[in-house]
Parts: sequence; structure tokens; C-alpha cells
Amino acid sequence: MTDQEQAALDANVRDNANAGAGEQINPADQTIISSGHGHKGPEEQALPESLQANMDLCLSILRDVLREYDEDLLKSFDTVRGYAVDASAERFSGILADTHPERNDLEMAVKTIDAMNLHDAQLLARAFATYFHLANLCEENYRVSVLHEREAEVSEDSAIDPVNEMTKAYHQLIAECGPAKAKELLEQLEFHPVFTAHPTEARRKAVEGKIRRISQLLSAHNMLGGSDKKENDRRLYNEIDALFRTSPIALKKPTPVEEADTILDIFDNTLFKTIPQVYRRFDDWVLGDKAGLVEPVCPAFFKPGSWIGSDRDGNPNVTAKVSRQVARKFSDHVIAALEEATRNVGRNMTMESETTPASDELKALWNHQKEISERLTGKASLISTKELHRAVLLVMADRLHYTIKRDTDLMYHSCEDFLADLHTVQRSLAAAGANRAAYGPLQDLIWQTETFGFHMVEMEFRQHSVVHSRALDDIREHGLHGERGPLQPMTHEVLDTFRALGAIQKRNGQKAARRYIISFTKDARNIRDVYELNRLAFANPEDCPVIDVIPLFEQLEDLENSVNVLDEMLKIPEVQARLKATGRKMEVMLGYSDSAKDAGPTTATLALHTAQQRIAQWAEDNDIDLTLFHGRGGAVGRGGGPANRAVLAQPAGSVKCRFKLTEQGEVIFARYGNPVLAIRHVESVAAATLLQSAPSVEQMNTKMTEKYADLAASLNETSHEKYLDLLHTPDFTPWFSTVTPLTEVGLLPIGSRPAKRGLGAKSLDDLRTIPWIFSWAQARINLAAWYGLGSACEKFGDLETLREAYEEWPLFSTFIDNIEMSLAKTDERIAKMYLALGDRDDLRDKVLDEMELTRRWILKIVGDEWPLQHRHVLGQAIRVRSPYVDALSVTQVLALRSLRKKVDKEELSESQQAGFIYLILCTVSGVAAGLQNTG
Repeated sequence: MTDQEQAALDANVRDNANAGAGEQINPADQTIISSGHGHKGPEEQALPESLQANMDLCLSILRDVLREYDEDLLKSFDTVRGYAVDASAERFSGILADTHPERNDLEMAVKTIDAMNLHDAQLLARAFATYFHLANLCEENYRVSVLHEREAEVSEDSAIDPVNEMTKAYHQLIAECGPAKAKELLEQLEFHPVFTAHPTEARRKAVEGKIRRISQLLSAHNMLGGSDKKENDRRLYNEIDALFRTSPIALKKPTPVEEADTILDIFDNTLFKTIPQVYRRFDDWVLGDKAGLVEPVCPAFFKPGSWIGSDRDGNPNVTAKVSRQVARKFSDHVIAALEEATRNVGRNMTMESETTPASDELKALWNHQKEISERLTGKASLISTKELHRAVLLVMADRLHYTIKRDTDLMYHSCEDFLADLHTVQRSLAAAGANRAAYGPLQDLIWQTETFGFHMVEMEFRQHSVVHSRALDDIREHGLHGERGPLQPMTHEVLDTFRALGAIQKRNGQKAARRYIISFTKDARNIRDVYELNRLAFANPEDCPVIDVIPLFEQLEDLENSVNVLDEMLKIPEVQARLKATGRKMEVMLGYSDSAKDAGPTTATLALHTAQQRIAQWAEDNDIDLTLFHGRGGAVGRGGGPANRAVLAQPAGSVKCRFKLTEQGEVIFARYGNPVLAIRHVESVAAATLLQSAPSVEQMNTKMTEKYADLAASLNETSHEKYLDLLHTPDFTPWFSTVTPLTEVGLLPIGSRPAKRGLGAKSLDDLRTIPWIFSWAQARINLAAWYGLGSACEKFGDLETLREAYEEWPLFSTFIDNIEMSLAKTDERIAKMYLALGDRDDLRDKVLDEMELTRRWILKIVGDEWPLQHRHVLGQAIRVRSPYVDALSVTQVLALRSLRKKVDKEELSESQQAGFIYLILCTVSGVAAGLQNTG
């Protein structure tokens, strides 16, 4: 959140939390809704008025829904919520239960939940999970309303739109670099979000649909009156009732083909229509009155990618057949969208030949269309007599229809051909003086085509380096065609993967699928293996697809050795050929997840920064046009946090107007689910990507990295030792599995990929990072985000230097702020309950002592008395959620205790075990919704 956003949000803080919402609440229930048992709850403290009103409305409706379902359930919900609210108020006011036994409301909540039968506990968990979904919507709706208010206050005469970060960044570039250089940098701008199927979205798709409908109803609620408002209320009740009654746990794991619906959903609801708006908003402010009358300035810089259906690292469900199906699904869907958009533009292109004469180029295109099909042009002529621009566009729409049908005679054989036809129509309109038609809706269609092509997303294939080496060993031993014995099934699948990649390229073009990422790249031999397998997969060398092999460095030693591997990679003939063909473009991927899990958050952050510096310098020395691909997640332990701040903290020369990162799980829905917020996110990241090339930003990052090198070295050494000491404690892995819902998280049907790699998961080393981080978050510990930093700061000891680094060094300030946010979501009281499941006092004390030490140092560095004190809106939002998260966490840990303690004694039947597991999974979904950015 920017300082301007913060100021705008904080300016809306209300004085009376319940004003304007009382009419929605039964007066008899007012006290219990507002404050639990009569104490002032955290949700009453300084929430903006509109946000408070919506939260009160949703809570009121939810309580009515629960009352209709079961009066006793409502009583349990109110009782537990009341205790949790009071316990949270005590915690945030510094009054802890262990120092004031008479006010131990958390213990009362524990006793209440523990006394419930399994069925009632499941319903209670679902009730709280439902509330979180509603609270998220209220916050989202508030963010959207604030953005609209800020837009409304902007003067049309302003040279810079203060709301649009892209325009501000561009004007700063002009000021620092001059107009020519700024324009050159703008034309290089690329933002590559790569949507993955990593299983961190605990919310099932059926729930997402209801959430979207509730969001639409909620956004319209305060603008309605009379019967319209009554109808809005009725529909809100219907949707919230259905949301509560819908199981939060999907009936089965999705297949990779079904996972592709995530992208289709985001494409349909936001991306296809909103991305052109991003481009248009920039043009409106840069071009002023000329916008929409001249050629656009903003390039189509949004380049979406996808791992869904193509990431086979550890996922046996992703096969060559699946990759083909998913690619076809993406292609057909985007072409259908382009067909509809082209038809809509064509129907409105009613300029007749007398006012808007067609150019010779357009007439030639029309004649070409006649040669392709007299039937299609004849139909268009009947509709568009003397309206040649319209007729041409309608034929183009028909040809897109037959492109999906794969009619060789009528179809477009490439997106480039379709785009060329669009430009022909545009040039004809402009030549006839119809500039508004040329650069209005038609330009939006051109932008959509340039952005999404005939492929929608650029599919990126990924596989573990070991799989390639094993396949080649198998081929060398048994022969390519099994002449000396049958090949392993995996070897056949590896070869089929390259054939699928080739088939996708032939059907949808090279952009559709040409990147091949190697997980756990250790050596340049790993790159050679992929090129060799690509050749072996085809009898005819001309059939080999064009591929760009991308090394992925993710473990600490691999990051440190990355430049040596890249040096050897340049010697590979296929790499040299690709560099020549692409103007020496190359991608290198960095993994944030495994480096953090293996080395700890502090060491990983510093190692990644150093690796980027070294790789950027290597690229400059070797005349490489480098793109660094950041394998980030939503959680702090996986490189999460605000993407725009992350960009601005990158080393000089490592961005070069291109930013590429993975987007996954709940992050996809949060960033791209709402059109307004999607525009805001894209503009924010694009602005940071532009601004990172400004001399002032590059100099600041370089200067501060050098200034605080000794500090970084000290923190790195101590934190790394502390982290490894924890992980190397005897029997740490089984203890971790016991004190967190790790096993149960693996049972969630939230993704097609297993929680463990298929290469043999026998220890923590084989465990994927996502369940590692997800499980610590569920236990309200978030260990993966902060462990070791407290001891490192304690040993360094120089608070003044730490504070100076926080103020001056973008990397360090971003890191500290992200940890503070993560600590705000921890709870030592509940953490103790989880850690008590393990019967290991030594490990429990290590975790709790380091948590307290880290919290103390973070607060000293940022100057807060409690986490996020200076970030008023974000801090208050987390405090509002805390009572509800606490209630779910207590429910979860009690269910875990029942499983952990009683399974060994065989006191639970299979149905009881299944019931407790379902309860845990319900709480997992709810806690994930409450904490957000957990995966």
C-alpha cells in the first residue's frame, strides 16, 4: 500500500463504529454483535465507516442465517465469538491471560469448543469460515470504493494522474532521463505474471462463485433504495445462506485440465476486458486530448503465462496428453472471446463508404476474403451494404469461428494474420479521417489480440533435472526404441512431453509454448540434457519445436554457483543458436521457496539479492538481454508481499523494464478477481518495473547494498546457524508433522499436485515448500517467515544501524515490513497449544523464544509498540480478524489433539477419525481465508 493510499484510507476512519448500520441489526442482538460480552471489540476501533457498515450488515445476515438453521448453533457462534473478541482485546491491550487468570477468555473459548460434539464443531467451523469470506469481501469492496473516491477527486486539468502509478513513474523517468529515453524504456516494458497450479488456494471453486455474486450485491447495496434494496437484501440472504450450507471442502481433487478453469475464470471476469483499460488509462493521461485520436503510446506490456497443465515437476497427473488438452482449452476459449469482441466491434462499425471511404488496402483485403469464401462475404454484404469496414470485420469474426473448428480453408492459420487484418482496418479508418473509430474500440481489440494472441497464456513446461538424466540413462542403456530392452514409462512420458510441446507450437504458434524450465538446475549438463531429449523425441529434425531452456536455481548452493553454470551454458550450441535468433535474450529463474525452506528466510533473502546482482553483472559482461524470473509465492516465507515494493528493491540492472513472477493460489483471486483491483495491481507493478530503471532508484539500491554489506553478512551468518540448528535437531521432522496440520493439509483437495515430490519423500528435504509454510501459518506461528532473525539482530546488537538500514535500504525495509506483517498474524497463546501436541519442550522453547526475540527486535527497528501499529488500516484489519481466526485455530488444535492422542490408543473409530479430519479441513480453509497470503 502506498503512502497516498494509506493517507486516503486513514482519512476515512470513523468515530462511531455502529453508525449507519443499526437498522440492519436486531436491537436485542446489538451488544453481542458489536462487542461479544460487552467489552469493546477490536472491530470497533477506528474502522472506516463504510467498511464497518458492510461488516455489520454481513454479520447480521450471517447471524440470521445461523438462527434459521439452528438456534443452538447461533448461540454457540455468539458465545465463542464473544470469548474470542474479549481475549483478542486483552491480547492487543497487553493484558494476557497468564497474568490475569480472572480474565482468561481464551481458555473459556477453548472449554466451550472442547465441550461440543463433533457435528456441532464442524458447523461452528463452517460458520466462522463463512464470516471470513464475507469480511474479505467487505475489505475488498472498501478498497474499491476508496480508489473510486480518489479517482473522482482528480482534476482533468492535472498533468499527472496521482492515482495511476504508471503515469507518475513515466513522468519521473522523463524528468530523470529525458523524453526520448523514457519512451525507449516504456517500449521495453513487460509484466509477466505466470499463473501456477500450486495448491495454496484452500477455497473451492463452488465457493468462489458465491463470493463473486455476494461481492456484486454488496457493492450495489448502499446505492439502492425501496424495493430494489429489499430485493438486494433477499439475494444477499440467499447467497450467504448457500455459502454457509456449501461444504468448504471440494468433493475431489481437481484434475490439471480442471485447474485450467482458474485462468479461464480470471480471463472472463477481469483480464480480457480490464487489461485494455490499463493501456487506455495510461494513454488518456500521457496523450491528453489526443487520446483515442492518434496511435497509442502504451505498448501491450501484459504477457500472461501459465504452468497449469504443463508443470510436471513432481506431479504425475500432468502428462503429455493433459498438456495438449489444456493448450486446446486455452486456445479455443481466447479465440472465442476474440470472435465475440470482433463481431461486436464490426456490428458497430456502421460508417458508410460516402463518409468513410475504404482504402485500397482494405478493398484488397475484402477481395482476399471473397477468394477465401464467397459464402462468408456474401452474408456480410447483405448485412453491411456500403459499409465495407463493417463487412470485413464480420468476415474476420466468422473466420475466427472456423479457426476453433479447425476448418483449413476458412480459418486463420496464425494470430499474426488476424492482427495484420485488424491493422489494415485501422489504417483504412484513419486514412478516411475516422480516427475515433480507428483508435477507439478497434484499438482495444488490437490490444487484446496483442496481449492474449491465439493462446491466452504462454504455457511453460517444467520438470526436475533428475528426471531428464534418468530418461537419458534409460535410453542409452536400452536404445531409443527399446532395442536392448523396454524403456521405463517415465522415459516415454518425457519424450512425449516434447512431442506435445511441438504439437502446441504447430497449432497455436511459438508463443503458446516455448519455455522449458529445469527445476534443481545443478550443472550446465542439465541444460544439455533437455536439448538432447528434444532432438531424440523426433525422427525428423525439422519437427523439433523451438525451445528456450530456462535454468531454475533454488537451493542455496545452486544460487551461489549460478554464474558458473551460466558460463558453461553459453558453450552449448543450441543456446548459442537461440541467443542469435532472439537478439541474445535469455531467461534465468530464481526459486524463493526452496531456498527459504532450506536456508532460512534471512539467508534466502540475502542470497537471492546477491545472486541477482551477480547474474545481472554476468549478463552485462556477456551482452545478454536478461529476464530474471522470480518464483515467488503469496506467503512471506516464499518471497511474498507487495510486488511493487519487491521490484523497486531489486539490484540495479536486474529488471531492465521486465518483471516476471509466479502468481498462485489465493494470490490469483486476490489480485485479479476484482476488475478495479486488477487494474490497480497491474498498474502498480508496471510502474515499479518502469521506475526501477530510473537512475535515482538504481543508485540508491547499489549504494545502500554496499553501505550495509557488513550488516547483511552478520545477519546472514547468525540467522543461518540458528535456522539450521532448529532443522537439525534430532527428530525435528516427525515433531513438525505432529505440532502442525501438515498431514491433514496434504489431504485437502485443492490441487492436482501431491504435497511431496515423486522422487521419494523421506525427510523434510523432500517436502514441498508450500505445505511447509502453509502448515506453520495454520499453527499461528509463521516460523518460515522470521526464524533466526531475532538471534541475528541480538548478536549484531547495533539498533541504530538497524534502524538506519530500515530507513535507507529498500531491500531491508521491505524484508522487515513483510516480517512485521507475518508476526502480526502469529499468536503465541495459540502457538503454545499447537506446540504442546509434540511433547518436545526443547523444540517448543526454541520456537517460542525465537518468536519473542524476533518480535522484540522488529518492533524496535520499526518503532512500534505492537506489530503494524504504524500501518493503521492494515493493522486494524488484522486485529478485526483475530478473534475469528482464534476461534477456528482453537477448534483446529483441539481436533488435532483428539487425533494425535487418541489414534495411538485406538480410541477413535474410522468414522470418528474421518469426522475429525473433515473438521480440521474446514478450519484449514477458514484460517487460510482469515490470514490471507498463506501459501
